[in-house]
Formats: sequence, structure tokens, C-alpha cells
Amino acid sequence: MRLGVLDIGSNTVHLLLVDAHAGARPVPFASHKRPLSLVQFLDGEGNINEDGQHELIEFVLEAWEFAAKHRAEDLLAFCTSAIREATNGAEVLARVKHETTVTLQELTGSEEASMTFFAVRRWYGWGAGPILDLDIGGGSFEMAIGHDELPELALSVPLGASRLTRDWLHEDPPTAKSVKELRRYIRSTLKPAVRSFEALGRANRVAGTSKTFRSLARIAGAAPSGAGPYVKRELFAADLGLWAQRISAMKVEDRLHLPGVSEARAPQLLAGALVAEAALELFEFPSMEICPWALREGLILRRLDQLVMDGPLGPAPHVEARQAVSATMAASTVPASSRAGG
Repeated sequence: MRLGVLDIGSNTVHLLLVDAHAGARPVPFASHKRPLSLVQFLDGEGNINEDGQHELIEFVLEAWEFAAKHRAEDLLAFCTSAIREATNGAEVLARVKHETTVTLQELTGSEEASMTFFAVRRWYGWGAGPILDLDIGGGSFEMAIGHDELPELALSVPLGASRLTRDWLHEDPPTAKSVKELRRYIRSTLKPAVRSFEALGRANRVAGTSKTFRSLARIAGAAPSGAGPYVKRELFAADLGLWAQRISAMKVEDRLHLPGVSEARAPQLLAGALVAEAALELFEFPSMEICPWALREGLILRRLDQLVMDGPLGPAPHVEARQAVSATMAASTVPASSRAGG
């Protein structure tokens, strides 16, 4: 069947269509996206203004039509920190539903981390052992660790690359003082979260699952996206330290000449590098692998699991066990679907 997932993120709005069936990997069929930084449309009171709401509604309508045109049978539509943290987030969601008929389901930070971890586990398999997953978004930074398909601990902190750039890096290039202060803030925010993971033991593998990590790895010499998803890509802490220093001295327009850096990502590249550097340092890992699957794939895979559970053979044997998982990590946290056909 053809499934769609509509992701309203902090930096980009993205519709991904995949062909998939239970037991198979989802194969990308088509994609429709555009840069849309909703945080740039916040007013002084934290509300998404009229222009931002108009841009969002216009894209949701485009995405709905795109999914219907390509005969998507199911559409998962969700939003993350940009709307979740807006003062008028609930009103924006209600307006989107009224004007487009599409229901955007809010994911909490821990739900984001859990579903991203789920995708990472499916990608690497059981043989990977305990995994630590790190994901830098526009508004938040997610961390999750676990031995199973769903994490034992999933946390989110307000260290998104777009948020930090907006709040801390006002010059181009940024001043040495602002970079130093941002480094201090990132570490002070991360340290309590990292301590929460200590009792769970050390992971066998650290995975990075965001565009920010992919861009940083590409700058540091990893294979380009055109080489395909099965090429191993790593990002080393030593390279991160070197490139963070270099990027801090570069203007935004100069960052565009770096491999794998888009116009939308260039302004926030330094903030992302500083978060990544601090995370590897505090978790005490010298490197990480870049995983090609992330939140969208996690939601699609979970949806396929639900279809199997609800199928003609009845619930799968593991349904009761999964229902016992805590609320933020249970299958019930996955957004309900909106039919692409209306």
C-alpha cells in the first residue's frame, strides 16, 4: 500500500510518500517539501502570526492534493515543537483542520524521541545491542536509549538549532563572546539530561538521525546522499570540534559553499555543530553513525504494525506486551491517520 507522512517541523514542512507492506522496508515513492521556519513567524507573545498560519495552511492543502494525486491510501499528519510550543498552537491546529480537513496530531518531545528510536532500531536490528539515538531538530534536541524496539528513556530538551541561532547568535559571523556563551548554555542544559541516562548503562552504538547530523557528517568527509542509504557514514568528535571552530568564523553566505549545506540550514549550522559536539563529549563517545531513518520512518513502520494487529488474523501475540509500555512510548502515542481521500 502507499502511505504518506506529513511532517510539520520547525525548519521544513515535508510530505513523504512510501510504498510499503508489513514485513518490508518502506520504499520512498515521492516527496514534496519546502522550507518553512515557523519560529520566524512568532510574534512578541509567542503566537504564530497570520502570515505563518497562511503559509502552513497553503502547504497542508498542497500536501493533501499531492497525496491524493498519487493515490496514497493513508496519511499520517503530525507536528512537533514549532506548533507545540507556540502560545496559540491549539488555535492554529483547529484552524488547519477547519480549512483543510487534515488533523495535525501533536507529538510531545518524548514521543518524537521514542518514534525516532523505533526507526533506528528497525534499521540496525537486534544485533546492534543497546542504542543511543540523538536527533537535533529546529526547536528541540531529542535523546533516547534502549535495548528493545521502544526506548527505556526518551528525553527532549530545548536545544534545537534554529531556536539557539535565533536566541544566541545575532551577528554574522557571530562574535567569539556569543559562541562562548552559547557553548556554556548548551552544556548546562544538557548535563542534567545526560545524567539521567547514566543508570541505564552504555550503548553499543550512537546514531544521529537528523538533517543537521547528516550535513555535519558530509562537511567532515562522509559520502554524499547520492551514494545511497547503505553507505556507512560516521561523524567523529574530533572533526566536530575542528569544524565548529571553522564555522564560527564563517559568514552564512560562505557556509553555503560547504558540501551538503542548504540555504535554509546554513544560518543554524554552527548551533547544530555546538550541540552535537557537546552531546558526544558529555555522553563520552568519540564518534557516531548517521542513520538514514528517523521520525517519519518510525511513524510509517508503527502504522504498518498497527494494520497487521488490526488485520483479519486478529491481534499479533505481542500486542498485550506493547500495551503495557508507558504512555509516552506506547503504540497509542502514534498519531491517528487522516484519510488522503477525504
